[in-house]
Amino acid sequence: MTTPQINGQRLLDSLQALGQIGALPGGGVNRLALTDADRAGRDWVVARMRELGMHIHIDAIGNIVGIFSSTEDLPPVMVGSHIDTVRTGGLYDGNYGVLAGLEVIATLREAGLQTRRPLAVAVFTNEEGARFQPDMMGSLVYVGGLPLQDALATCDADGVSVQAELQRIGYQGTAPVCAPQMDSYVELHIEQGPVLEQMGLQIGVVEGVQGISWTEFTVEGQSNHAGTTPMALRHDAALVAAQVAVFVRELSARMGGRQLATVGAVRLSPNLVNVIAQKAVFTVDLRNTDGVALAQAERDLHAYAQQAAQAEGARITHRTLARFEPVAFDPLLVNLVEQQTQALGASYQRMPSGAGHDAQMLARVCPSAMIFVPSAGGLSHNVREHTEPVDLQRGAQVLLQVVLALANRPTELIPL
Repeated sequence: MTTPQINGQRLLDSLQALGQIGALPGGGVNRLALTDADRAGRDWVVARMRELGMHIHIDAIGNIVGIFSSTEDLPPVMVGSHIDTVRTGGLYDGNYGVLAGLEVIATLREAGLQTRRPLAVAVFTNEEGARFQPDMMGSLVYVGGLPLQDALATCDADGVSVQAELQRIGYQGTAPVCAPQMDSYVELHIEQGPVLEQMGLQIGVVEGVQGISWTEFTVEGQSNHAGTTPMALRHDAALVAAQVAVFVRELSARMGGRQLATVGAVRLSPNLVNVIAQKAVFTVDLRNTDGVALAQAERDLHAYAQQAAQAEGARITHRTLARFEPVAFDPLLVNLVEQQTQALGASYQRMPSGAGHDAQMLARVCPSAMIFVPSAGGLSHNVREHTEPVDLQRGAQVLLQVVLALANRPTELIPL
């Protein structure tokens, strides 16, 4: 049987159409989780699923799953991602995986093809974690890694809960969570980094996702007059935050390998030009593909933070925002992605994912893997996020071929 070809222009048009929902002046998208823009994006995706004849299920955390029927009653092969964005997001992060999944369904439907196993396209809630923490909340609840009630009770910076917003936008469904029955999961995504572009490669065959540790620190010092307080007598919360920021950069350099460290958010109080900061709240993001090394980085960070605060006569506390161990994807499924990439004649390399993805949560309950396409300039979480149309189309074709191989395989052939 000749493998059908995805309709590249239709895929590109769908990305542009969804990108108009929450569009920012000058480009990019702001579609934070469970906002009005997110509701409008969800409505758009659900309408497209209905056009394709899919059966739609919405669960209690707002995850949307569309099912395309099969010839046999077997667990589904799932694809998908998310459509929520950061405040200054692009057109492709998450959206590409969802819309490429719908393009796979549209292509098979046009060709009059049904697979042995059902095909599912998922839209997971609050993957970004930009409004509610932790990130990947929807997929984590979906697989039973986070109690539903804990997730629903989570509040944003304004004290508004996930449950209240789900109810407000009409996306707190009734489908069960915590017990998914799936054959496998494959997520297509932009790389969100510079590696593929710099190496001139077309596809990334993703072997796993590095571990992530997010910590929020609060430093409490003493506000005082910036012109009358001698330097030696200050208890400067901003200084402690700055010292920790420098330390984590040095920590990454010292540990080498794949240790990453970022201070991404800093809030000072009272935040006035002529007042010593009484309070500093800041975040540290640590990532590593090695779980042991990540744990060591966390220990070093906390020891230094306490030392810096003590030296300045300040008090420091912390809370964990997110903590995920490194994830290795299913070797047989990774091999299948590689084989289908080779069959298409695309250049590729095996690589880890530097960013967190819903696929790492799905890997807890079923064989999972990811496919990457290049990101221009390595930019993501940026209004200038871009992937060339030919790369978007190629990635979707690899996804189609992987899905067909998974969904039509004899049960006994591949012990997934």
